[in-house]
Amino acid sequence: MAFSLRSKSAYWVTFIYTILVSHACNGFYLPGSYMHTYSTGEEIYAKVNSLTSIETELPFSYYSLPYCRPPRGIKKSAENLGELLMGDQIDNSPYRFRMNKNESVFLCITSPLSQHEVELLKQRTRDLYQVNMILDNLPAMRYSEQNGVKIQWTGFPVGYTPSNSKEDYIINHLRFRVLVHEYEGTGVQVIGTGEEGMGVITEADKKKASGYEIVGFEVFPCSVKHDPEAMSKLHMYDNFSVNCPGKLDKSQIIREQERVSFTYSVEFLKSDIRWPSRWDAYLKMEGDRVHWFSIMNSLMVIFFLAGIVFVIFLRTVRRDLTRYEELDKEAQAQMNEELSGWKLVVGDVFREPNHSKLLCVMIGDGVQITGMAVVTIVFAALGFMSPASRGMLLTGMIILYLFLGTTAGYAGVRLWTTIKGTSDGWRSISWSVACFFPGIIFVILTALNFLLWGSKSTGAIPISLYFILLSLWFCISVPLTLLGGFLGTRVEPIQYPVRTNQIAREIPARKYPSWLLIFGAGTLPFGTLFIELFFILSSIWLGRFYYVFGFLLIVLSLLVIVCAEVSVVLTYMHLCVEDWQWWWKAFFASGSVALYVFLYSINYLVFDLRSLSSPVSAMLYLGYSLIIAIAIMLSTGTIGFLTSFYFVHYLFSSVKID
Repeated sequence: MAFSLRSKSAYWVTFIYTILVSHACNGFYLPGSYMHTYSTGEEIYAKVNSLTSIETELPFSYYSLPYCRPPRGIKKSAENLGELLMGDQIDNSPYRFRMNKNESVFLCITSPLSQHEVELLKQRTRDLYQVNMILDNLPAMRYSEQNGVKIQWTGFPVGYTPSNSKEDYIINHLRFRVLVHEYEGTGVQVIGTGEEGMGVITEADKKKASGYEIVGFEVFPCSVKHDPEAMSKLHMYDNFSVNCPGKLDKSQIIREQERVSFTYSVEFLKSDIRWPSRWDAYLKMEGDRVHWFSIMNSLMVIFFLAGIVFVIFLRTVRRDLTRYEELDKEAQAQMNEELSGWKLVVGDVFREPNHSKLLCVMIGDGVQITGMAVVTIVFAALGFMSPASRGMLLTGMIILYLFLGTTAGYAGVRLWTTIKGTSDGWRSISWSVACFFPGIIFVILTALNFLLWGSKSTGAIPISLYFILLSLWFCISVPLTLLGGFLGTRVEPIQYPVRTNQIAREIPARKYPSWLLIFGAGTLPFGTLFIELFFILSSIWLGRFYYVFGFLLIVLSLLVIVCAEVSVVLTYMHLCVEDWQWWWKAFFASGSVALYVFLYSINYLVFDLRSLSSPVSAMLYLGYSLIIAIAIMLSTGTIGFLTSFYFVHYLFSSVKID
């Protein structure tokens, strides 16, 4: 009766905490989910994001270079947690467009370039830095041809260095093409969300709703040399016609004491593209047929191999159990004396493993990471993590991780009470679960942050964000983890089906080390990952959009199945050779896939990111890859261990051995 009351009170505590937290949170919206219509002549200002480069992977502020500044000063756009962590810094810009008004205008002329500005422009040009502009939440897209193939990019280069010249030239004229779709407003009341917040279209806004929606934003950059004296007489937004030259002597060179004039022209074109389809051009993947075919082929092969292994394994165990159960008591007694294989370790199979506390902590964190990954990918596959919502994917992952602390604490403490038979020390387990993985991330990110601070990159996490992250962790994750640990103590521990002997059985010597087999087993789960891993790495480090979350969900499901099967098979193999120390081996049998992920990341760095130009960039890449590998190890290891634990429990509960 007392136990029942304690359980009910614990659940009421959970319910009240959830209500309080939900009231403390403000409502959120999905940026980019509500279309904005513009009337003819309405002013629209483009925004600029951080300068990025696949050569260095170090983002820098747009206004770190001598570009034209807005007349009313620089204003930063509101950024979410994910954008800040990704190094995005979105500012306003002086680039002004007027809907359906084609024009070519003068923007500004710089002061004579100083030595420092020239060195900085040359460095950014040679490091292939891209300027990232945004109009109505659409990134500027640029098209180019390489070997007769049309390639699309987001952004445009700071400058360029011709192959037949040693000089560097700055991009100072931009020809924009804005694709618009005419929209007819209806009498239906629409409630939606826009980039700036909640928006409501009512009857009073009908006229405004009828207008033009932006469905494409293209840029064609070039370099043009102007007469500084003539340009200095112009004012911002004065009409000024410019034609892109075809010769280098008419392009703007980057040199000391040069005054650079910035101009732009804009052309509006009507398009049949509708607003819901405007992101299709960005999400097109080159070689998509090969991508789909390779993924499907890999999935079919892995399913086939895993199915064969699992069927053979099931038949072997079933035959072994059936043969044993069919014997009469006298024959069983005789067989008990001649037992071999896994039946011999019946008195040791549930003996407490080495470093049991660490195992419980890693299982708790693994449950938390796995839950976060599954929920995030499911929501992304359903379309909630739109690429129009910059940083939303990372923000969602962080929030989910924080609130899944309850499951982490529960899983870690439940396993602890099962191993120890008592709940003593559950607070220590809960605190360790709350600090283990976040502590690893904190150490790695701090080390990387010092490198970014030294490089004066916008990718560096500001001190204020550190305090925000620590506050979120301490105020949400830690209490929920402790609550989960408390709930874990309220549940009866899992009862072992057999007793454990007082004296441990000696493990027979083997010809080969068991760890060799364990790390070799990681190749099978890696086979389900490596193709998708290539596209994910390309999206992270080469600035490409990744939006095939449906396939990623299939790959994740397959990975869970394969990890479970591999771990169970290896656990059974170890028990058959009388090795009762299966706990950690079951964890690393599937968790060893993280080793191959990290090695593949190094391979990607060497052969696909050969352009990385500095040790700082390589250190950043390896640091982030290490975080990903550790998260994969905890997640896949937890899947394998829990499956093996319940398999061993079922196996020995099915056999009656005195």
